Amino acid sequence: MSNTDATTSDTKTHLLATGYQLIAKKGFTAVGLKQILDTAGVPKGSFYHYFASKEAFGEAIINHYFSLYKTRLDVIDAQDVSAQQKLYDYFQNWYDTQQNGCDHEKCLVVKLSAEVADMSETMRKALDTGYQQTTMWLAKQIKAGWLDESVPRHDNISAESMAKRWYFAWLGASLIAKISQTNTPLAEIWQMTTTQMGR
Repeated sequence: MSNTDATTSDTKTHLLATGYQLIAKKGFTAVGLKQILDTAGVPKGSFYHYFASKEAFGEAIINHYFSLYKTRLDVIDAQDVSAQQKLYDYFQNWYDTQQNGCDHEKCLVVKLSAEVADMSETMRKALDTGYQQTTMWLAKQIKAGWLDESVPRHDNISAESMAKRWYFAWLGASLIAKISQTNTPLAEIWQMTTTQMGR
């Protein structure tokens, strides 16, 4: 990689990281392009070199977020433990990171799901793709748990359906935790999920 390529990559990554932190904290519509550029210390021309619009920037942030998220899933998947333990570790991490308020490490998907679904088709599709990536991973772990007998098999429900039920419940609980400013919704859903996975 040449120095120019490295600088280009660094600038784009810096813009994405800065935008991610601001948008996860304040929301997409509340953060203006000027604030992103001022915070990043990047001129407007450089922004438009990488992104055609603020909406395209939002889509790139979501895609980047889920790319990093997939890396975390791969780390869990690589552990030499039962499938149940992998599921437990995944939801334990969700439970731990969603508690006690919202910062840029926690709330991007929760915040943007409600905000941009009706506003931006490209951002909605990026979120939907990320959701599907995660529920497919959960379904894979559930199937593995049935095979190694670490996860109880419930009658008349597919692994895909169980994965979606858990994911949707956790996403909803995270949103209600933000609204109520309590950890009770997360504690309730944590108890439900761990019981269903046989803990």
